[in-house]
Amino acid sequence: MKKHVLEVDSVQKNFDNKSILSDVYLKCETGDVIGLLGRNGSGKSTLLKIIFGTENADFKFVGVDGVVKSKTSDLFKEVSYLSQDNFIPNHFTVAKAISLTIGESERDEFSNDEIIQSLIGKRISHLSGGELRYLEIKLILCNASLFVLLDEPYNGLSPLMIEKVNELIKENSKQKGIIITDHNYENVIAISTKLILIKEGNAHHLTNKNELIEKGYLRTGTF
Repeated sequence: MKKHVLEVDSVQKNFDNKSILSDVYLKCETGDVIGLLGRNGSGKSTLLKIIFGTENADFKFVGVDGVVKSKTSDLFKEVSYLSQDNFIPNHFTVAKAISLTIGESERDEFSNDEIIQSLIGKRISHLSGGELRYLEIKLILCNASLFVLLDEPYNGLSPLMIEKVNELIKENSKQKGIIITDHNYENVIAISTKLILIKEGNAHHLTNKNELIEKGYLRTGTF
């Protein structure tokens, strides 16, 4: 299977004369699950928004398979983004949300899931926060894009849902490149094949998780 590459380079973002991100570089290939870690306010969510194009940057380069993507509309077919905010309209039914996102030939397989089966006849407005988050994550992971950006996917999920989301990430990473950030760093570390720490505006590409201790992100004895 051909490898696809999302490459992000020279990302710079300043706010109120303060550097949020400084010359950040990131490369994600299909098959990668990149865990983006960092303290609150370090710029993780900002970086994902900049990659997708919903946040302006002072400078950035985003390319897919060597082709520069200068507008968000250029990325829609290749990159999907799960923001911290819900994106499915409340008046939709779960079945309608699925039909608008998942190809007809894949819908039966998508819905062959006990959690989705329990939701299929409901309106979005009637779902709990965890149920809606699970549905949105699965829709994003199972659509036709090559790359997925996940911002705080575990928020509001039960332990069972977290387990199932991790299974979905593993399964879909066989065909996609996935970048994930979440306050639940244990799950991010466990699911990731590569780790990047955002600290003082810079991206530190780690060779092993022990560097999270060396760089002051985690305490000694965490692992």
